[in-house]
Amino acid sequence: MIFEKDNWQEILATIKKNKLRTVLTMFGVFWGIFMLVIMLGAGSGLRHGILKGFAGESKNSFFIWAQTTSKPFKGMKSGRYYSFKNGDALALKKVDELEVVSPENQLGDYGNSNNVLRGLKVGNFEVLGEYPNITAIENIKIKSGRFINENDIKEKRKVCVVGPRVVETLFLKTENPIGSFIKINGVNFKIVGVTIPQGSGQRYLEVARKIRIPFTTFQNAFNVGDKITWFSLTVKKGIEASVAEEKAIAVIKDRHKISPNDKQAVGHWNTGVQFKKMSGLFNGIDWLIWFVGTGTLIAGVIGVSNIMLIVVKERTKEIGVKRAIGATPISVILQILLESLTITSIAGVFGLGLGSLIINYLNKSIPESNDSMFYNPTVDFNVVVGSLIILIISGTFAGLIPAKKAVSINPVEALRYE
Repeated sequence: MIFEKDNWQEILATIKKNKLRTVLTMFGVFWGIFMLVIMLGAGSGLRHGILKGFAGESKNSFFIWAQTTSKPFKGMKSGRYYSFKNGDALALKKVDELEVVSPENQLGDYGNSNNVLRGLKVGNFEVLGEYPNITAIENIKIKSGRFINENDIKEKRKVCVVGPRVVETLFLKTENPIGSFIKINGVNFKIVGVTIPQGSGQRYLEVARKIRIPFTTFQNAFNVGDKITWFSLTVKKGIEASVAEEKAIAVIKDRHKISPNDKQAVGHWNTGVQFKKMSGLFNGIDWLIWFVGTGTLIAGVIGVSNIMLIVVKERTKEIGVKRAIGATPISVILQILLESLTITSIAGVFGLGLGSLIINYLNKSIPESNDSMFYNPTVDFNVVVGSLIILIISGTFAGLIPAKKAVSINPVEALRYE
């Protein structure tokens, strides 16, 4: 029945009979599946772009820094500013839940630019004092040379590791920066490594302009004493970062005579918590896209169903003749369902194909080094299979009501129909 040539010729003739009506009917289904694919692809591109920003950081890490107090405590007034000290690092290393404790220093406030010289060339970059163990928290990749090591820390060597923006600003393309000297706030430092930034967007730009020097050298060269700007920390496997974060903050508050109820005194940022929030947000967006896209597709399918009802009414006499000469109800139902499925499938495949081509083109046109918030838009194979299943089910339902209408026609009355 399904593969009989006469049936397909009849379906083709029906489609050709009213081309404009058929095209407009198919457009509703085409647009529904097309928009579903485009929205899912765009959603994945946004997800990948945002989450790529987390690529340079450990997901079980958190950061804490000193702020002003908001509550009086043990004779200390509110509004007091304090600084982290080297002793705080030793105290935090005794917290069982913490795996890596990495103190960091920064010249000036967050995002502040510092004058860096090389000959007659001048650049403004972010200068950080770090320990080698920062690589356990931040995904630092070396393009050439090496990173800071323990000997640099012990001997307080005046060496530095720079980002690509530093090299682009202070060096010619033909020059090798390794072994060259730059002057940071009047102090000469030897470049021993160049990094490759990870992440995207603003995160990429920030990492690209960083200059990293040994932590001990920083404290000594820039006369900051034993002050620490912030701590970067990771937790041991199986430990919730939020639990370790609370304990670390409690240690800091105890050492600096800060009220346990003071929520402002210690600033903090938990990468794992933020990552989970972003993942949950995008899961919600995916469900919304499916809801809107499927709704649009259903609207198109309803249009197909309505048109098929009109087609059945127009072919009442024809159906009556078929029934009169022995056509079974099931053969009539299959004929109508085939027509509905054909219209739905052709439109859907075109929409699916065009949507996939556009997403693929966008994916190829975005460079690997892209630093925007839109990256690697894709449509998963399971989504394609799911869309095809939705198409088949939708096409079947679109033809079901008209098919039932067709078999309910009395052959004798149908032959009298004008």
